[in-house]
Amino acid sequence: MPTYQYRCEKCGHLFEHAEHLAEHKSAHPSCPKCGSETSQHAPTPFIAKTSKKS
Repeated sequence: MPTYQYRCEKCGHLFEHAEHLAEHKSAHPSCPKCGSETSQHAPTPFIAKTSKKS
């Protein structure tokens, strides 16, 4: 199950939430810090690692 990052619009707290791919589009988890339900998905950068060296 993938973990996504969210940012609370009320207090600005950045938090992670694990959810299925099917529910990610409609998920709006509540902030663990202030309890607000106004969280937005925060895109995260990633680095792909491969076994081959270029």
